[in-house]
Amino acid sequence: MTWKGVFPAVTTKFTADDQLDFKTFEKNLEAQLAAGVHGIIIGGTLGESSVLSPAEKVDLLNFTIQKVEGRVPVVLNIAEGATREAVKIAEAAQRSGISGLMLLPPMRYKSDHKETVTYFKSVAQATDLQIMIYNNPVDYKVDVTLDMFEDLVDTRNIDAVKESTRDIVNVTRMINKFGDRFSIMSGVDTLALDSLVVGAKGWVAGLVCAFPEETVAIYNLVMEGRIKEAVEINRWFMPLLELDTFSKLVQYIKLAEAEVGLGTEIVRPPRLILSGDERTEVLGIIREALKKRPVLNRSNGQRSTAKVSA
Repeated sequence: MTWKGVFPAVTTKFTADDQLDFKTFEKNLEAQLAAGVHGIIIGGTLGESSVLSPAEKVDLLNFTIQKVEGRVPVVLNIAEGATREAVKIAEAAQRSGISGLMLLPPMRYKSDHKETVTYFKSVAQATDLQIMIYNNPVDYKVDVTLDMFEDLVDTRNIDAVKESTRDIVNVTRMINKFGDRFSIMSGVDTLALDSLVVGAKGWVAGLVCAFPEETVAIYNLVMEGRIKEAVEINRWFMPLLELDTFSKLVQYIKLAEAEVGLGTEIVRPPRLILSGDERTEVLGIIREALKKRPVLNRSNGQRSTAKVSA
């Protein structure tokens, strides 16, 4: 597989009685594929992986592989506290037929340089799958530094990074130090366009769950060098993209999915569905954006001057 393009970190859908909602999940999945995404990531933060049982993760993985039918790579996120558990998941994932893994540093423990590198290498040695390191020190407290990546250069199946440090310069630092050894995937929606312009190969996206066509259009336009057109869509998109930067990003993005008919608001406790002033405010942002939603030329991602109403 190639770490390149738009990879939605898809949400996990639940029914009103707290079961996996495969019907709604499939509807969203097909919308992503129809829009031209380049990969699918399941079990990430947006996928509420921390509240999924091991059996549910297996069911979700198998369902996704079956429905995608090889059209794009399917990637599983690993976020575990114990190395042995992460290794078990990596081994099982390879048997499932997926294409790659996204790997966070150890959970619930702030590992040091040696511990972090050893953890990554232990998982990588347990599988032939390609691995994208998820570097998000803001939320997960461990910064995967350039020195750590230097220690991982010889681990050949670790070949990408989801860059979520919130420091746009880090894209350039990685390229200056490692060239194309690691594919850089932007992991912060608000910085994705900027990251692509300075050399990122792709975008692990959040608001794509509700707006797949606009997300893919921005990526395609940047790749074609049509930066001005990409910037225009991005400016419209920004109030929505900022919903990805809050601790309640799952609830916010699921509300957006519900508004566009690609999901429901249902989350799994301890998360709760938005209510009161908070829901009103977020819903206002979504609906205001929908009033000005750009009409896209689907053949090439070009933005037209026409508008659609909510």
